[in-house]
Parts: sequence; C-alpha cells; structure tokens
Amino acid sequence: MRRGPRAALRVAAVAAFGVLALGAGLPSHASAHPLGNFTINHYAGIRVGRDAIQLDVVIDMAEIPAFSEQRQLDTNGDGTVSPAELAAARQPACTQLGSQLTLSVGSRPMALQTTAAGMELLPGAGGLKTLRTVCEYEAPLTAPISAAVSIAFADGSYTERIGWREIVVTGDGVTVRAAGLSSTSISQRLTHYPTDLLSQPLDQRSAAIAATPGGPSLPPLDVADAQPLGAAPGNAVASLAGAVPGGVGDQLSSLLEARDLTPLVLLFSLLAAAGLGAIHAVSPGHGKTVMAAYLVGTRGRARHAIGLALAVTVSHTAGVVVLAALTLGASDLIPPERLYPVLGLASGLTVVGIGAWLLLARWRDLRRARTHAHAHDHHHPHESDHDGVHRHGPISHSHAPTTEVKLTWRSLLALGLAGGLVPSASALILLLGAVAAGRPAFGLALAIAFGVGMAVVLGGIGLALASAGRLIERAPSLGRLARFAPVVPWATAVIVLGAGLLLTGQALVTQL
Repeated sequence: MRRGPRAALRVAAVAAFGVLALGAGLPSHASAHPLGNFTINHYAGIRVGRDAIQLDVVIDMAEIPAFSEQRQLDTNGDGTVSPAELAAARQPACTQLGSQLTLSVGSRPMALQTTAAGMELLPGAGGLKTLRTVCEYEAPLTAPISAAVSIAFADGSYTERIGWREIVVTGDGVTVRAAGLSSTSISQRLTHYPTDLLSQPLDQRSAAIAATPGGPSLPPLDVADAQPLGAAPGNAVASLAGAVPGGVGDQLSSLLEARDLTPLVLLFSLLAAAGLGAIHAVSPGHGKTVMAAYLVGTRGRARHAIGLALAVTVSHTAGVVVLAALTLGASDLIPPERLYPVLGLASGLTVVGIGAWLLLARWRDLRRARTHAHAHDHHHPHESDHDGVHRHGPISHSHAPTTEVKLTWRSLLALGLAGGLVPSASALILLLGAVAAGRPAFGLALAIAFGVGMAVVLGGIGLALASAGRLIERAPSLGRLARFAPVVPWATAVIVLGAGLLLTGQALVTQL
C-alpha cells in the first residue's frame, strides 16, 4: 500500500528529527548506549551459599557488536531475528559464555551448570538494536562451607572488547569479603549506568573472595529477565528498553522500514543526514585548529580551504564505508573499535610529519637569510634599516627571512586525510541501520550526505580562515600588527607539531 503525500511528509519529518537528534546530545558520536556504540558490557553477580555458588551474568552489547551478532542469530537468513530464533539461541549462548568463565573453590575448579537464560533485542540508535543476554549458573559444592575457604572467579569473555565490567559479591548464609568489590550493583545489572563513571567505566574482571560460615540468609534468587531452560521465554525484559539512557530509540525506524522511499522522504532524509554531518563537523575533532594554523601560516586561499574540506570529507566517508564492511565481514577477527586508536595514531603521526616539515622549512629559511646577510657583511659596505632592508647607495633589498611557507597540494591532502581518518560513529550507525533494513544503497547515500554536510561546514570554516590569512598578509598596512607577521609561520609550525604530538599521545594511551 502506497503512502499519501501527508504520510510521506510525516515519515520524512520524523526521519529528519531522528537523524538530527542522533547527534544533538553527543555530536562527536551517536550514542543510544551511554558507553558508546561499540561496547560490550559485563555484569557478574556472585552469590556464595552454604551448599552452592550461583552466578548471575549479564552481557549488554551496544549497537555495533549487536549488529554483528544478529547476523549469526538469524538462522533462516530472512534478515530479521524472530522471537523463536532468540529463544533457540539463549541456551547455546550461555553455554559458550560459561566456557569462558572460571570459578574455583580453594584450588578446585568448579563446573558451571546453566539453570536459566534470557536474550532480548532492545531499541538502540538509528533503528539498530542492542542485545542483552542473561545467564544463570550454579556450581554445587561437594560439602557445605564449614570453615574459611577462598573462592576465585574470572570473566575471560570478550577480553579484547571495550566496555563496562562489574562484579558484585553477596553471601547467603555465608560471610564474604572481596577487596574492591561491592555487594550491590551500581549499574543495576547494566540497566542504569552511573553518569559520573562513564568516562572511566568499571573494569573488574576477576574476584578473590574469602568466605566463612555464618551470616544472614537471602531470599531465593529470582531473575526476571532469564527463564529456566525448557520454559518459554517471557516478555519481562521488555521493560528494560527504556532503561538505557541517552539514545533516540527508534525514531529512524519509520524511515528505514518505510515501504516506499518517495522523493520527498528521500530528500528530507538526505538533508537530515547532511545536517547531522554539519553538527559533527563543528564538534571537537577533524583538526580544525590544525587547519586554522596551516591555512593562515601558509597563506592559503579559498581553493585551498575548499580542497582541504573535501579531503577531510572524502577520507571520512571512505573510513565509514570501510568500517561498515569490517563490521559486516570481519568483526570477530578485528573488533571495529580497536581500529580507532590505530587510525588515531596514523592521523597523529601524519600531523606530526606536517608540523615537522613546516618547522624545518622555517629553520632553513632562517639559516639561508643569515648566510646571505653574513656574505654581504664581508663583501659589500651597506647600511641596514631596522626592518632588515640593506641599502647600497640608491639600491636596496631585504635580507629579512621570508614569512611565507610554500603550500603544496600534497601536504594539503595529507592534512585532510589526517583530519578525516577517524570515522564518525553517527555516520556508521546511519549506514548500518539502513543495511539492517535491507537498504544498503540508501545507507550509502545517507553516509555520503553526512560527508557533504561536513564538507559545507568545514569549507565555510576554511574560507573564513583563508580570509583571516589574507588579513594577516596585509598586516603591514595595519601599523603595529606588522611586527607579528614574521612570527605567524613559526607559530603555525609549532601549533601543527604540538597538535600532532597530542593526537599521537592520546592514541598511544588508548591503544596501550
């Protein structure tokens, strides 16, 4: 059934709102998940009883890893994961997860028995889903705890993936002590992440527990979002959909799932994607400070500013496409989020190289000027003004170092590549959301529109900077400002080099 003009307009308006809302809160990266779209987050609740140890383990996958996981869950290949497919996957998923968990009492390893499991897809950013897997395990003790005993636990799952890792320890008729661990979950089992810890999330991967007999008894463990094996999965976890803060939910679903992409819907969606790209362009990143210093210091013109903006946009769009292809085809081998520090390192080193080249060029110019002046001192009697102009009778020329650093398209393209090398998660979400809806070409169009929005804003910034460069170039007509003109190229080199070192350091810290 085809939509009428009003219905199409409503869909387009919702699409525009959804895409812009995607970047309004955190313009540097889209995030329905408060810890980021690439994270895999862990919770392990350890309950030590007199006769058994119970584990309540939750894995919360954000949009990107959940997208990759859904391709494996879709066993019939129809492009969607049905409730039946989720129900069939929950026990094997918990069995696989259990093989990566280790629990020992004293020096004896304990076997984990899966008692209940749950799996649910929840709304995320850009029409994508997050995936929540809940696994309940039990390890019966060979004898009740009657004396002090040591217990060790370690979570070895998804060790290479970034995310929140929390371990909680409680005693049921047993007194437990575990250094650095709490008896209550500050994330409420990965449903409400504390905002004051998002910049430095918990990273608890193991627990050393001392247990002694005696202590208050707890009520039986009843986990609402996991069902006993063999039982039909319930809908208890549906209430968790609104528990993850910071996202836009399914605002884009009406666009991505619309049967007809009318010209009006297509136009509005492309404009909205371009608007999101514009928002992203004014967010921190893309080396705008470096661009400013470079264009001013090298006396860049309008064509250079536009070329630099286009280079940033092309490299950024290409990065988004490559990262999407990696997410679709090789996320198990190379987690996409692990590429970000590598790309950041490459970007930083490129900027360092450009800054070093600028500094070396300035130093060579200075040495040439001094050598030339020294040669004149020995061979030509002359008079010198305070501005470096040497006079030989009626003939005069300047020995002052030039204030111009030659701008080359090669260095300009290298700087543009460095500025756009790290792709935006917002653009990636748009592309993957469309792929998930069975419209990869539409997703590619959205990613390109996102890049065009970036180009318009970065080009405008570049044009303003080029105009500022022309103003500085005319500094001799501005009186006292003229004395600062020779300093500008040196400042350019120092700023570019310093920014490159900062970017490189940040990438190294993230990678290590």
